[in-house]
Amino acid sequence: MHDLQRARAAVAADPNRPRKSKGKYQNRMGSVKQYPPCLQVIAAFSSDESVLDWLWKRLADHRSPIVLLSPIYPFEESMYYRSTMGDGLKKQFAVLSDWYDPAHLSADKLLMHTWEKDLSTDRSFEVQRPINIDPGYMSMTKLVLASTKNREHRIYLRDGIYAEVTLAFRDQQWQPMPWTYPDYQRSDFRVFFQDARTHLAKRVSSVLRKPIVLPCQDTSQK
Repeated sequence: MHDLQRARAAVAADPNRPRKSKGKYQNRMGSVKQYPPCLQVIAAFSSDESVLDWLWKRLADHRSPIVLLSPIYPFEESMYYRSTMGDGLKKQFAVLSDWYDPAHLSADKLLMHTWEKDLSTDRSFEVQRPINIDPGYMSMTKLVLASTKNREHRIYLRDGIYAEVTLAFRDQQWQPMPWTYPDYQRSDFRVFFQDARTHLAKRVSSVLRKPIVLPCQDTSQK
C-alpha cells in the first residue's frame, strides 16, 4: 500500500469520523485495516553528547534521514542508570523521515540493543554503558516505545520485546498514561512531541491532497 492509500485508510479508520447510518441492521462487524501512518521516534540518553551525535549519524547513514531532532535535555528523573552510565545524563529524541511500519518495532529494538553492545566494548569509554537507545513510533493518536522489561500494561511482540503506549493524544494535547515514566510527563518533552505530531499531520495532509494517477492512465498527452 502506497502513502496515499495508507493515509486515506487511516482517516477512514478514525472512530471519531462522522459516518452515515445504514439503519437498524447496520453491519457492526469490524474489518481488518492497514496500520495508520507512523513515523519512527528514537529516544537516547548518554553522559557524553558525542555519543548521541554518533547515534544520529549512524541512523541517518543506515536507516533514514532525521527530520526532527530535539534539544538535549538533562535526564535527572531516575538514578537507576547512574552505576552503569555515570552522572550528568543527557537525553535527546529524533524523528526519522521515512514512513514506519510498526511491525518492525521488535526487530528495531534488538538492532538498537546490538548497537549499544558494540559501543560498550569500546575501551575508550569510562562507563560500562555509553548509551541507552529506545526505539518507538508515533501515530496521530499515540507514542509507542519498545522495552525488554515485562510489565502488566505492556504487550508482548516477539523475541523478548514488549510495546508500551507511553503517551496518548487526547483533548488536543499529549497525555501521560498511569504508567508513563516521569521524564515523559515533562512539559518540555511534550512540546517536542507536539511539534513531531504537527509534522506528521502535515505529511498525512500532503499525501491526501495528492491526485490519484492510476497505473494505466496515460498522462503524456496532458
